Amino acid sequence: MKKILITGCGSGLGRKASFALANRGHYVYATTHTEEQANEINSFNKKYNLSIESFKLDILNSNDRLKITNLEIDVLINNAAIGNSGSVAEVDSDIYRETFETNVFCPIELTQLVLKQMIPRKKGRIIFVSSLAGRSPIPFLSPYCATKFALESICPSLNEELKELKNVNIPVILIEPGSYATGFNQKNISKQFNWMKIHSYFKNNIHSLENKQYTYFKLTESTNSDSIIDKYIKAVEDRYPKERYVSPSSQGAFIKIKNILKK
Repeated sequence: MKKILITGCGSGLGRKASFALANRGHYVYATTHTEEQANEINSFNKKYNLSIESFKLDILNSNDRLKITNLEIDVLINNAAIGNSGSVAEVDSDIYRETFETNVFCPIELTQLVLKQMIPRKKGRIIFVSSLAGRSPIPFLSPYCATKFALESICPSLNEELKELKNVNIPVILIEPGSYATGFNQKNISKQFNWMKIHSYFKNNIHSLENKQYTYFKLTESTNSDSIIDKYIKAVEDRYPKERYVSPSSQGAFIKIKNILKK
């Protein structure tokens, strides 16, 4: 049994993973962006009496981040993220800042807080949820893809750095989901069209771009999330964890071949 803190459990994969891990006997702190989401999980759990506890942890809020300092955490899963989209040629740079703040900078700050207790204990596990979009850029989705590209560099760096500490066993692991039908992709895509329909270099072919993007995810999204939830479990439980866990495997293989052919 491990004590696991997961961010971004209000919906989607984070919520499913929190219940899956609690079902396996772990004690899960399923943190959420809002109080309402936390209350919903706690109320739902009254039926099942699992070892799961939910509370608000808005990772952008420094006071919320400090809530974890009194908890003993064996595994941190940095799962919370937002999506953003738009053409690099014209998207407001604040959109990049906002996305990096949520997906990169604040998870680093949370990780540093957790490491303050893990390093003295000489053990623990840090998991970042990246994306296959962090290894293969998608046009008009660069604000999101760029944050995941950043994690693809940060996590292996941290992993190697922690190996330099004597007798410290804190592996740093990436989970790379492909496209899953959680509604996240559609929400991400839609943000750009709020302003691109009004003023954009691409205004004249906006309907074509909109159709292309929605069709891409409609064709690629997996409707069964069991495969990726299994990767969350393996990343937590494997005695000798991999540096990366990818699912669906078919999408991971496609990205690998695509990147090889580009060279």
